[in-house]
Amino acid sequence: MDTIQNSRKVISILVDNKPNTLARISSLVGRRNYNIETITASETHMPGVTLITLVVTDTDPDVLDQIVAHIEKLEPVREVHVMDSTGGLYRELLLLKVIVDKDARSSLVEIAEVYRAKIIDLSRSSMIIELTGEPSKLDGFMDLMSEYELVEVCRTGVTGMNRGM
Repeated sequence: MDTIQNSRKVISILVDNKPNTLARISSLVGRRNYNIETITASETHMPGVTLITLVVTDTDPDVLDQIVAHIEKLEPVREVHVMDSTGGLYRELLLLKVIVDKDARSSLVEIAEVYRAKIIDLSRSSMIIELTGEPSKLDGFMDLMSEYELVEVCRTGVTGMNRGM
């Protein structure tokens, strides 16, 4: 099932693409003592409109409501909503560079296959793996990878959509 941990809340914000909008939103959330775990911003199908997705640690529902109300008041904001933790689809992208020798190569390939990851670069001494999926899937993959020598890890942050209309 495509869910996000109950201790986290996903806030979806549709904004006009204007300078400082992302900074203003992240500053507003930080001033309320919420930690932003991930933040993504991307263009939408509408010209000049950006979708910002925040994942915050849930501490107090009243504070979350207050944050949403303050975000809604910002001039470039068109729409804000807290996504349903069980009815939404959430995805993240992971790129991972790992040191690999002949002995470890086959075990890494097997792990990648189990997780449906792609090996997008391979050299004599390293491998770059690409994996997309729910954050919990990426967390599980990273747990297995902790046994290997990691060179670089890049995660995009969560993006998501509610099911249906």
